[in-house]
Amino acid sequence: MQRPAAGSPPPTFRFRCATCDEVHEGLPALGFDCPVQYLSVPEDERDARTWLTSETCVIDDTHFFVHARLKIPVIGYEDAIDYGVWISLSEKNFTRFEELLEEPGREREGPWFGWFCSRLPGYPDTLFLKTNLHLRPVPLRPLVELEPTDHPLAVDQRNGISPERAAELVEVALHPR
Repeated sequence: MQRPAAGSPPPTFRFRCATCDEVHEGLPALGFDCPVQYLSVPEDERDARTWLTSETCVIDDTHFFVHARLKIPVIGYEDAIDYGVWISLSEKNFTRFEELLEEPGREREGPWFGWFCSRLPGYPDTLFLKTNLHLRPVPLRPLVELEPTDHPLAVDQRNGISPERAAELVEVALHPR
């Protein structure tokens, strides 16, 4: 594992994968195509009960989700682990999100409360952690800020993780068991 030298700019993250023995350079964007709740709707009912795009999801006209970014800093590196995750919002905030989807200046609104609706490998259950959703300028996805609890994911977001832990998380995501 490459380590940054004191006083020098942070290097690009790289590590040799214990699973495939390849050298991975940089931290890949990891993510989910849908919220966990979408997967609980039987496939033969999804067309009638759900609406899923790359940015939003609605289930039964009562559950509203937004695709967002969760970043976990890696200590000593500019790179961060970047997860594409899903956050549930109230109907009011979801409607406002859709109104602002292509609006310049949308980052001045919020943050909005939401529930974490993705399960991240390498962590204890992450479903329904409390979050704040921060809008960013068009076309960037919103950023997720976890409630400052003692859940390992919230601690890692606040404090950052070691390069070794980053390699572990990337490996688990790239090579699920």
